[in-house]
Amino acid sequence: MSPTSRLWKTYEDEAGKYDLECVADWRDGLDILLVFAALFSAVVTTFVSQTCQNLQVDYAEVTASIMLQSLNVQHAILDALQNHTVQAIPPVPVSPFAFQSKPLDLWVNALWFTSLGLSLTTTLIAVLAKQWIYQYLSIPSGTPLDRSRIRHYRFSALQKWHVSLIIGFLPVLMHLALGLFFAGLVIYLCSLSIAIANVLFMQFTAPLPSQLSV
Repeated sequence: MSPTSRLWKTYEDEAGKYDLECVADWRDGLDILLVFAALFSAVVTTFVSQTCQNLQVDYAEVTASIMLQSLNVQHAILDALQNHTVQAIPPVPVSPFAFQSKPLDLWVNALWFTSLGLSLTTTLIAVLAKQWIYQYLSIPSGTPLDRSRIRHYRFSALQKWHVSLIIGFLPVLMHLALGLFFAGLVIYLCSLSIAIANVLFMQFTAPLPSQLSV
């Protein structure tokens, strides 16, 4: 059969229509997902940049504690010179060597860092999927037979790598990232206000029964 036969041209037209219908929903969904993931990552980064400081030693507090200790030493020396008595010097209240993060801070940062990681992973996979879609829809050069072969090769790769399953799993990753973020937010608010934490928890769990019944 001739490489320029009408059969290959017809195959190209029908395959092109099928590809556009199949890929259009993926492309629109990925665009929305990328925008949401970018905004969500920016929000989580803002929270994490504040809470991660609780995992480190507050050197300003340590400096103030050392200065207080030096004042206590000076007072003790003056008392010893004036009263000929030696008073016990209290230990340094804040020491960088005895620093330990609070369990609450560990939980909050673990949940938020995991949420940020899932969001960035979703963004990376979505960008790769959009690049793959762009290459998949690009029209190669050559005869109709060559273009048909290339299209079939690309379509076989699409099925082999389960691209539709990967793209469909991306919203699940974002839902998981959202759930972890809200869980961390509830734990974080527990240290500030139990009432606000309860309100946020009820708002977060209220839609779950309706979603599970669907």
